[in-house]
Amino acid sequence: MLDRHPWLRRLPCLIAVSCVCAQVNAQAIQNPPVVVEDHGGVSALPYYRALNLLPDAVATPSTTAQPSAPPTRAFTDADMLPVHSAQLTPGSVAHRPIQAPGLSPVFVIGDDARSRAWIHHRLDTLRKLGAVGLVVNVESPAALDDLRRLAPGLTLAPTPGDDLAQRLGLQHYPVLITATGIEQ
Repeated sequence: MLDRHPWLRRLPCLIAVSCVCAQVNAQAIQNPPVVVEDHGGVSALPYYRALNLLPDAVATPSTTAQPSAPPTRAFTDADMLPVHSAQLTPGSVAHRPIQAPGLSPVFVIGDDARSRAWIHHRLDTLRKLGAVGLVVNVESPAALDDLRRLAPGLTLAPTPGDDLAQRLGLQHYPVLITATGIEQ
């Protein structure tokens, strides 16, 4: 009979291997895994709380993005316009300290008279800091170019500002954000 069914010779071995696997599996369930090496996996939450941005803000779940076809040409600023930030408007901002070590200086502006006057007044400071400008409300490439002409030597990028506004508790711009504070 073993000649007609050669797999029967291997049956005891197969049963033994199955038993060993079942035992190992049962032990793995009962005993937690042993950490061989830990590179300091510490939660970053205390660091975010130290920024004093918002009191225990609950993050909203993001939607899953669907894959799209690769672009057929390079994107330009015109592809990102117009930019509208519903949570940010021109207005006064009170100075407040934050603790964000390592944060590169950024400033938030829009295409409005208040922002234009602010850039003119703060241009030297912005240059010395090497600050990058986020233009959160702008309609057209021409308007963005006008703002760039007011700020030679500075980078101005059109970008929606609602997420930044929410994270920093901002309602108004123009504003300068550094590692130590938010100021107008």
